[in-house]
Amino acid sequence: MTGSLFKTNFWSPDILSTVGYDSIIQHLNNGRKNCKEFEDFLKERASIEEKYGKDLLNLSRKKPCGQSEINTLKRALDVFKQQVDNVAQCHIQLAQTLREEARKIEEFREKQKLQRKKTELVMDAVHKQKSLQFKKTMDAKKNYEQKCRDKDDAEQAVHRSANVVNSKQQEKLFVKLATSKTAAEDSDKAYIQHINTLDKIREEWQSEHIKACEVFEAQEYARINFFRNALWLHVNQLSKQCVTSDDMYEQVRKSLEMCSIEKDIEYFVNQRKTGQTPPAPIMYENFYCPQKNAAPPGKATGTNLARRGPLPVPKGLPDDPDYSLVDNYSLIYQ
Repeated sequence: MTGSLFKTNFWSPDILSTVGYDSIIQHLNNGRKNCKEFEDFLKERASIEEKYGKDLLNLSRKKPCGQSEINTLKRALDVFKQQVDNVAQCHIQLAQTLREEARKIEEFREKQKLQRKKTELVMDAVHKQKSLQFKKTMDAKKNYEQKCRDKDDAEQAVHRSANVVNSKQQEKLFVKLATSKTAAEDSDKAYIQHINTLDKIREEWQSEHIKACEVFEAQEYARINFFRNALWLHVNQLSKQCVTSDDMYEQVRKSLEMCSIEKDIEYFVNQRKTGQTPPAPIMYENFYCPQKNAAPPGKATGTNLARRGPLPVPKGLPDDPDYSLVDNYSLIYQ
C-alpha cells in the first residue's frame, strides 16, 4: 500500500470546495453499507442453514425409512439415518458459525466508524474555520477596495477645487483626503492580516486534509481486505460443509458396499421359514365310496355331517321271521 492515491487525487482549485473530501466520504459510506449488506446476508444464510438443519433433523429422527428392513441392508439404513442426522447437525453448527462471522463484521464496521468519527470532527472544524475566515477576508477586501475608492475620490476632489473654492473649503477637502488615506491604509492592513490568517488556516486545512486522506485510504484498504477475507472464509466454510457432508455420505456408501443381497435373503429365510414340505395334491373322493380314497396326507379328517352315511347291512336273511318283505308283509310280534 502506497498511501498516496487519496491525498494526491482529491483536491479542487476552489478554496471553499469540499468536493474531493465529500467524494471520499461518500465512498467510505458506500463501503460501510456494503459491509452491512454482507453482514445481513450472512445472518439470513445462517437462518436458512439453521432451518434446513432442524428440518433435516426432524426428517431423520421422525420419518420412517425402511424400518422393517433386516440384516445387512438394515445396518446400511441405520448408518444412512445416522449420517443424515450428522449432516443436519453440521448445518446447524454452520448457522452458528455464520452468525459469529456476521458479528465480527459488525464489530469491524463499528470500529471503523469510531475511527472515522475522530477524523471527520477535525475536518468539519477546519472546513468551518476556513469558510468563516474566507468570508471575513472577502469582507475585509471589499472594505479595503471601498476605502481606496474613497481616497481616490478625495484626491480628485482636491485637484478639481484647486482654483474654485476658497481656502476654508480646500482645508476641508484636505482633511477629508487625509482621513480617507488613513482609512485606506487601515483597511489595507486589516485586509492583509485577514489574508495572512486565511493562508494559515488554509495550510492547516490542507495538512488535515492530507492526514484525513491517509487515514481514509488506510481504512478503505483495511475494509476491502477484511471484506475479501470474510467472503473467502465464507465460501471455504460452505466448501467444508460440502466436504464434511460428502464424508458422511461416504460412510453410507461404504455401508451399502457391505450389504449382501444373498445374506439378507438367507437371513430372512432362516428367521421366517415355515417348512419344507409342500401340500399334497387334492385327490378325487367318490361320493358313495369314500373309504376307497383316503384323505390326502397332512389333511385333517373328520366327520362330514353334510354327507349321507353308508347303507345299512341287514341283520337277518330273507327267510328270517324277524325280516319281512314288501310283497310278503308280516308282523313281528313282541
